Amino acid sequence: MGLFGGTINSLENSLDYSSAKNRIISSNIANIDTPNYQSKEVNFKNVLNSAMTSTFDAKKTNPKHLSFSNESSNTSYQIRDSKDTMYNHNGNNVDVDKEMAELAKNQIYYQGLVDRLAGKFSSLQTVIRGGR
Repeated sequence: MGLFGGTINSLENSLDYSSAKNRIISSNIANIDTPNYQSKEVNFKNVLNSAMTSTFDAKKTNPKHLSFSNESSNTSYQIRDSKDTMYNHNGNNVDVDKEMAELAKNQIYYQGLVDRLAGKFSSLQTVIRGGR
């Protein structure tokens, strides 16, 4: 188990996912009038599981040294074209109502993650200050 039990790393991966989802939704909305544009979506693939299981052993010169989490650049989500929707007359399949609903849902999710991360750092700050 790491210093923080993997919580901060899991929150970081979740924030990466939420940011990617926000970029994709924004791209979809920006391309609403682009002919033959295929809307894209972000698939969430085991972010928490990969964050908890991806560790490597660093060279330890003292048995009290902590293990490090693997901070590889592999993402735990994938971006793919959405082909399961109806097409507009110009071949575009972006539904602005669906995208706006997804954007609102993603903003709530992101804010919850940020609040949880701020709480973690606040708890650490309290511990460092000796409970004050």
